[in-house]
Amino acid sequence: MASAAEQLASNLNFSTFAKAEDLKKRLWFTLAALLVYRFGTHVPLPGLNPEAYAAAFKGQAGGILGLFNMFSGGAVQRMAIFALGIMPYISASIIVQLMTSVVPSLENLKKEGEQGRKIINQYTRYGTVALGALQAYGIAVGLEHGNGLVIDPGWFFRITTMVTLLGGTMFLMWLGEQITSRGIGNGISLIIFSGIAAGLPTAVAGTLDLGRTGALSTPLILTVLVVAILVIALIVFFERAQRRLLIQYPKRQVGNRMFQGDTSHLPLKLNTSGVIPAIFASSLLLLPATAAGFTGTSTLPAWATTIISALGHGQPAYMVLYAVLIAFFAFFYTAIVFNPKDTADNLKKHGGFIPGIRPGERTAEYIDYVLTRITLVGAIYLVFVCILPEILVSETGVPLSLGGTSLLIIVSVTLDTVAQVQGHLIAQQYEGLIKKSKLRGGKRGK
Repeated sequence: MASAAEQLASNLNFSTFAKAEDLKKRLWFTLAALLVYRFGTHVPLPGLNPEAYAAAFKGQAGGILGLFNMFSGGAVQRMAIFALGIMPYISASIIVQLMTSVVPSLENLKKEGEQGRKIINQYTRYGTVALGALQAYGIAVGLEHGNGLVIDPGWFFRITTMVTLLGGTMFLMWLGEQITSRGIGNGISLIIFSGIAAGLPTAVAGTLDLGRTGALSTPLILTVLVVAILVIALIVFFERAQRRLLIQYPKRQVGNRMFQGDTSHLPLKLNTSGVIPAIFASSLLLLPATAAGFTGTSTLPAWATTIISALGHGQPAYMVLYAVLIAFFAFFYTAIVFNPKDTADNLKKHGGFIPGIRPGERTAEYIDYVLTRITLVGAIYLVFVCILPEILVSETGVPLSLGGTSLLIIVSVTLDTVAQVQGHLIAQQYEGLIKKSKLRGGKRGK
């Protein structure tokens, strides 16, 4: 079966794509949806003083606002209607996933199949509304406390800001679901991808301009380019790497017929947690600096100022904590999304077993042992990919858009989307082969 799929994949060409009408419709729908998103990132929030806000954001660009601005495609920098972006939905999804491993009722819902997943998705939407409303209110109050940022402060501004920002997040959530169902790729991931990709031309142009003015030397720019290419190649290799566990199924008799035993593989990704550890680690480390920027360092005690300065970009303490948090969240999130006991129970239910391992609890222990080992390798890979560009950014002044987190997201989403496009093309070619075989069979019958 695998060889047949590989044969079909090797035969894919431009003519196959030209005949894939459904795929082309999905691609056009995806592009149109992303254009709508990009348009919304340029629609400003009503009631703000644009000049005063631009000056205030410039002083906070190195904090968590800069990170969120990268994910929102510049919407935070312009304080657009999509400034909250899709982050409340991602946070709500992670919280609900955490709850499903702690609350027995939610864990049972997860096992109920499609109906249970629909209910969990509904809980995720409710959580998105709650988190989005809380964050939108915090942004409104924070803007009012700024010096001349709001033209007419008051409850009317707070309510309109909450409604606008929350409405933008809910629209993006709906848009992402539409892309997933009617377009190509994962809608939420593509929205984040397009936001980061939109800032790359500006980042590259800024880097080249620094080289033109002499702030960065030509060998240094070439070094950064080579490192970026090597990091991309490393991400491609590790994101596609798997540890496949051999699964055997015994002979079985159905009626009077005896079926031979079959073999398959249980694929375990080297990086099960994806890009979540890097996002969480960055957010946590940048929170103190952002809070200090809003309140002002002059009001803080000396020890707090020392801690905040030690956690600045490029500082040794920042690098060490960043690496530790990435490794922690890599193990933590993997433990949430992958349950070895459930996998072992499913294998036992269908008669499958790992050669040399007793089904049931022993299989769960073995899967957990293997998963822990490969997660360690995945955590080291994530730390290296995220720390190396951070060092280059802090030492050379290259824009944050070229950091490890952004490259990780761009490459991962690109790989997933290309895989889905290839899957549609294989399905299209497979359907064509079936139609041809039916026509030949009909002619022979005649």
